[in-house]
Amino acid sequence: MSKLNQIKAEVAKVVVGQEKMIDSLLIALLCEGHILIEGVPGLAKTTTVNALASALGLNFKRAQFTPDLLPSDILGAEIYDPQTNNFKIKKGPIFTNLLLADEINRAPAKVQSALLEVMQEKQVTLGDNTFKIETPFFVMATQNPVEQEGVYQLPEAQLDRFMLKIVVDYNTKDEELEIARRISSGNFEKIQPVVNKDELEEIKKSIKAVHIDEEVEKYMIELVNATRNPNEYALESISEYIQFGASPRVSIDMFKAVKAMAYMRDKDFVTPVDVAYIAKELMRHRIVLTYEAEAEGVTTDEIIQSVLETVAIP
Repeated sequence: MSKLNQIKAEVAKVVVGQEKMIDSLLIALLCEGHILIEGVPGLAKTTTVNALASALGLNFKRAQFTPDLLPSDILGAEIYDPQTNNFKIKKGPIFTNLLLADEINRAPAKVQSALLEVMQEKQVTLGDNTFKIETPFFVMATQNPVEQEGVYQLPEAQLDRFMLKIVVDYNTKDEELEIARRISSGNFEKIQPVVNKDELEEIKKSIKAVHIDEEVEKYMIELVNATRNPNEYALESISEYIQFGASPRVSIDMFKAVKAMAYMRDKDFVTPVDVAYIAKELMRHRIVLTYEAEAEGVTTDEIIQSVLETVAIP
């Protein structure tokens, strides 16, 4: 069994189903990206990240975002110590390997931007001191569906910083039955760490060595370009629904993610199947729709599906 399958097997001890979420978490972690998960409460988002951290032997912290949260609550602050007559640094929960930013869209823009700056720069400035964030560093942010009250919708520029956006749905009836049985009986196995940080770095190197054929590379660029210029691909039916297509970060992240996807399937080369599996997660939060699309109930997933069905597969 490969190391990644061992990790997934350990996570499965406490998480039933949600395979797409677990795959996406591993892809983002191995590609040094971050992930945004949207879904209603109770879908094992926190449990999954905690289990993943345990299986990887990494530090894990959780921050609950609320409307009265301050940037210092996440980053830390300088605190005056009257005994020494000096200021000392109190580090916040951002200083960890895996951070769960729970309900990120409940916090105001200052907090969101403070977190997302760290995600991009991998460093924190507190007073006159700058601290590098220890690697690996991975943020999993969750958000409630936008139509709920008391939320701040994330701006497009901030959404673009997330490598993947996962929409989590309810478990199947059989999975929910298994969850209820496990919890009611307390029948959970203890998660064992199966890789260390050095082994994780070796896996990352192996992923970078995965081959992408030139035709597949061009195919991925065509997919991204089709969201910007749909008329060039005989996609006039969706052109009125797209205000802005996918950003250049999508192309960069797609090249990384499909290599990780192939590696997870024990292959040393990428196929269009790997691209199709992760395309919606890469693009759904990076396409801005028009008012016509919102009025008619057209979603970004439907737009991406049309693109996948239309652009020629190599």
